[in-house]
Amino acid sequence: MSRYVMGIDNGSQSTKVAIYDFEGTEVAFGSYKLKETLSPEPGMVIHPDDDLWESVYGAIKNCLDNFNGNPQDIAGIGLCTIRCCRVLLKENGHLAYPVISWMDSRLNKPYVHSDDQVKYVTTTSGYIGFRLTGEFKDTASNYEVHWPLDRKTLDWSQDTELFESCGLKREMVFDLVKPGEKLGTIRQELVHEFGFNQDTPVVATANDKAVEALGSGIKDEGTIMISLGTFISSMLLRNEYKENALNFFPTLACIPFKYVYESNGIRRGMWTVSWFKKLIGEELVTEAAKFDVSEEEYLNLRAQDIPVGSDGLITILDWLSTPSVPYRKGIMIGFDQRHTKYHIYRSILEAISFNIKNNIDEMLEEIDVKLKDLVVIGGGSKSDVIMQIIADLFGLPVHRRIGNSSACLGAAICVCQYLSVYKDFYEAASKMVKTQQTFFPNKKNHVFYNTINNTVVKNVRVYTDEILKQSYPIFA
Repeated sequence: MSRYVMGIDNGSQSTKVAIYDFEGTEVAFGSYKLKETLSPEPGMVIHPDDDLWESVYGAIKNCLDNFNGNPQDIAGIGLCTIRCCRVLLKENGHLAYPVISWMDSRLNKPYVHSDDQVKYVTTTSGYIGFRLTGEFKDTASNYEVHWPLDRKTLDWSQDTELFESCGLKREMVFDLVKPGEKLGTIRQELVHEFGFNQDTPVVATANDKAVEALGSGIKDEGTIMISLGTFISSMLLRNEYKENALNFFPTLACIPFKYVYESNGIRRGMWTVSWFKKLIGEELVTEAAKFDVSEEEYLNLRAQDIPVGSDGLITILDWLSTPSVPYRKGIMIGFDQRHTKYHIYRSILEAISFNIKNNIDEMLEEIDVKLKDLVVIGGGSKSDVIMQIIADLFGLPVHRRIGNSSACLGAAICVCQYLSVYKDFYEAASKMVKTQQTFFPNKKNHVFYNTINNTVVKNVRVYTDEILKQSYPIFA
């Protein structure tokens, strides 16, 4: 009898669910789109209704519809969700307020208790874990800023003053478990609806980027993972926490008591591609249909015909600036008569690559590490164009992994850890993560891209920041 594990990847734009055998082969996949977030006031970003749970439920259903096996043979479910959100719950575990997105400016500050019906303050993994199991438990590795976590124990701090500084009391937060440990057993109503075994365990993972890092298979300091999602960043696996880092964020890994160093990121990174697709509209749908490909595949086909450097069209990717520089906006400069919509598209992909390259270089310089290769994951990694751009820009081999979601696979690896299928996380990752394709750099393009980067891209904001500071109060 074959046995399987399920991994859930609840992201900002969709929830993905995959089923794997114990060797990491993806045997079924399903997804379910989230609704657009709402911004009822400037700086506020919330998920409408019960959108997160509905997307998880829908993605599980869609995945099982594509599964030819028996759901009772699924030995465990790994749960990975969006990080850096805040969820306010009633005493019964249901929403007291819409889920607050990581893009919401209120999350830059500790929680302020202003609603008596709020009994619990948790993360998305805590909330979705409760909806799956009925248990008030969460993974320790999804708690970072403004949470009273003790990194040395991966449990709550014993310091009551630290709790108070976060606006919390111990009875307001869930009990914690570590990645690879059990959150609870699947709810009986879900057993009946989906056909799971009644004792199917739901297993903890970590914050979504750390789960992606595990599922990408990075293991040594010479390999970095770039995640091309709504929020684009890169990660290196490390043994030690680094205090007072300047150019990166040390965060909890999906392996207990290990860390991943995360570069500065790009907010609304691959979202910018979705924005551009909507901008083109029906024309893109019609053209893609002629070739029987998706809209994004059609854009990538056309972008391959655009010269390296997009004929001088330079994009600066500040479609959602950080709170410290709110005046920054997205910029495109260098237009002339040569440029088409496909130049704009390629320029966006090049902008993503320049931006993450410069962020990575700042991190590597601070910790004195030299790269030998890269792993690129996330929805953007399906584009051959951006994979080649990254290889050319870095001058290094770039690997694309097999499968629809590294976060789903990372969650499945956590289930295998709980089930003791392999000796440890490392052995599980080495057995279950596989490479689909490697992109090798073009030396001529490497020189050209770095000339553009060093002479233009790195210097644009020196000039544009000053004028944007003037326009910001007019249009804010």
